[in-house]
Parts: sequence; structure tokens; C-alpha cells
Amino acid sequence: MSGGQLLELTLRDILQVINPLREDWSIRFYIINELQAVVQSIESLRGATVEPFGSFVSNLFTRWGDLDISIELSNGSHILSAGKKHKQMLLDDVLRVLRTKGGWHKLHFFANARIPILKLETSHSISCDISINNLSGQMKSKLLFWMNEIDGRFRDMVLLIKEWAKAHNINDPKFGSLNSYSLSLLVVFHFQTCVPAIFPPLKEIYPGNMVDDLIGVRALAEKHVEETCAVNINRYRSDSSRLTNQSSLSQLFMSFLEKFSDISAKAATQGISPYTGQWEDIDTNMRWLPKTYAVFIEDPFEQPVNTARTVSNKQLARISNSFQTTLNMVNAANQDQSMLVSALVRPQISQFLVKPPFRCQSSHSNGTRPQIPRAIQPAGGVQHQFQNRRSQKRQNETNQRPAQVVHIPKVHSQVQQVWRPRSES
Repeated sequence: MSGGQLLELTLRDILQVINPLREDWSIRFYIINELQAVVQSIESLRGATVEPFGSFVSNLFTRWGDLDISIELSNGSHILSAGKKHKQMLLDDVLRVLRTKGGWHKLHFFANARIPILKLETSHSISCDISINNLSGQMKSKLLFWMNEIDGRFRDMVLLIKEWAKAHNINDPKFGSLNSYSLSLLVVFHFQTCVPAIFPPLKEIYPGNMVDDLIGVRALAEKHVEETCAVNINRYRSDSSRLTNQSSLSQLFMSFLEKFSDISAKAATQGISPYTGQWEDIDTNMRWLPKTYAVFIEDPFEQPVNTARTVSNKQLARISNSFQTTLNMVNAANQDQSMLVSALVRPQISQFLVKPPFRCQSSHSNGTRPQIPRAIQPAGGVQHQFQNRRSQKRQNETNQRPAQVVHIPKVHSQVQQVWRPRSES
């Protein structure tokens, strides 16, 4: 078996392990319902709803992925802009109730962060980040969800890269490395800059600054973003003159490592712009001056925000080294699967990938949840429970008909239904 074939099989095996199962979806919706009950008990949050975003909604989460939550304040049908101090006060109310109620662990309140966040861990060992009125985060999640409609290899690559980054301890912004959103954008950028390109520059999907358009009536703002993206994604996919990239998953993974193996040196003069789909010279990009960051990964939906602003120079060198050492490992002539696995996943994942095949292993003995042979789609009943609760609340607020699904082509129906736009007023 060639090295490329072995890498391909190993990557596929890793995906079998890290893909979420029905129970993983159900647990997260259970947590959402529990947090909704907490929010409903707080007088200052009367009428607020608990809405997920991040990798859970973009369908880019692994079995052990975090859960991002936005508490959306009641403001009729209009988008409400709450000040930072108000958000801090409300999250402090949530913190006090959670401590009193019990069952929530490792509670930490980052009140002075750019976006105030309450972090906690549930009894299911799922980490949660709670923020207030994070509509921009919700819409960014939807946009990444739709990008997978252009090419399904995107989701596979994001899951693999996130697991690889965790294995190398370079996926923790608290310690100066990359957050998961930045890693997802690196995969977007890789798909834009490989030959032939798989993704277009994101300005061709949504021109302009998306967060600036989230004003006024929420249903109308969401509808504008959704319809603009739907038209442009359809146009790109139906372009018969576009060359098709036939790269295998292993080839895309290898070229990803190679592309960013010198990111530490390149970041001194250039930044990464998924919006334009190319490396940008920092000295000539007025949006990015003065240069104050170790590396610049521009948020394509909130320019010129740097999603990698927490990365330190020391950690950037470690990140670059991780790319290079992994590239050397997968290129080694004497590689075997155990070597590959050790370079690509964490020890707790590798236990499912060593012989005998992980499909037959039991994990009851070490306290880890057993692996089920294949990823299972989310439980529809649990999702409909959450969907119906949100829809009913919005109907009560606006006294109008239920919201209709805005159809982005072939989006997974169950996940899409969670993201029904609000009724117009």
C-alpha cells in the first residue's frame, strides 16, 4: 500500500471516530433546553431565547466539540443592540443562578473580553460558551454551513484539521494559539487557493460586510443574507466553465500542511483574506495597519476583524512547527498507520484506531463512551422540540404566521429547520 493510500484510509477511519452520533446531537439539544429553563427563571431575561451557533449549527463539530450559545433578548421583531455593560450584568445574573442551581461545572466569567462570555462545563462533559445577542455569530455559522454545499470535502477537512490541531495543542486561544473559527477559515482559504480552486473568494458569495447589514427587522436582515448567498452559491455551482478539483482527501490534507508550513515567516509581511481569496500584503492593506498581530486571518464577514488576534509570536512559531513536523511525518517513506495516527489525533482518539479495528473495540473499560460504527444524523424529534419552541415564541411576539424556511440548495433539512428566520413585521 502506498503512503497516499495509507493516509487516505487513516483519515477516513479518523472521520468515522470523530463524526457526531445521534446521542451527541441529542445531548446538545438537551443542554439547550436546560439552559432555556434557567434563562426563563431570571427576571432580567424575561422573554429571552437560548439559540445555538458556532460549529454545532455549521455542522462542523466533532463528537466532543464545544457548544456555543447566544441568549437573544426579547425586542419584538427588531434586532436589539445591547451594550457591553448590559451584557455583563445579564451574564452575571445567569452565573448566579447556575451556581445556585448546581449541576454546572468549571464556571468562568470573562466579563472584559471583546464579547463578554460565560464559560461552563455540563454534567455531560460538554463545554459551553454563553454570550448575549450574538446574531453575527449565528449568521457566520450559517454561512459556513452553506459553504459545505459547494463541496462536501470542506466539512471532512475542517473536522480533521480541528482534531489534528488539538493533538498538537495549537487549538486553544486562551494560551495564544488558534481558535476553531480561525482553523475553519484556514480550510476555506486552502480551498480558495488550491489549483483548481474549490471555493471562490467569499466576496462572491456575500459582497460587503455582512455584520453591517444585520440591522432593523431581524427576519428581513436574515432573509437578505440568505437569499444573497443562495443566489451566489447556485451561480457558482452551476458555472460549467469552472474546472473541477479532483483531489482526494489525503491530497488536500497534504497540500494544506504544505501551504501553511511556513506561516510564521509569511505572517511577517502577509495576511490571509478569505474575503478576497488571496494572501494580502499588510503594508498595502490600510484595513490592517498598523501591524500589531503575530498573524492576520481576516474575518470575511466582519472585516477587518482578525480572528487570530490572540495568537502570540511564540505560539505562532509552534503552530508553524506543527505544520512542518506533521508534513515530514506523512511524507516519511517508512511510515505505518500507528505513526500516522500519533501525528494526527489525540491519544484518547487513537485508542479507537489501533488494531484490532476500532469498529470492534469496546470502550466501557476505560470510562469512555463506546464507538458506534458510523455517524448517525441528528434526532429529528429533539430538534423539532427546539424548533417549535422558538417558532411559537416568535408567533406570540409578532402575532403573525409561522416563519417559512428560506431554502439554500440541498442544505441538510433537519439542521436547516433549526435556523428558520423570524416572522416579518
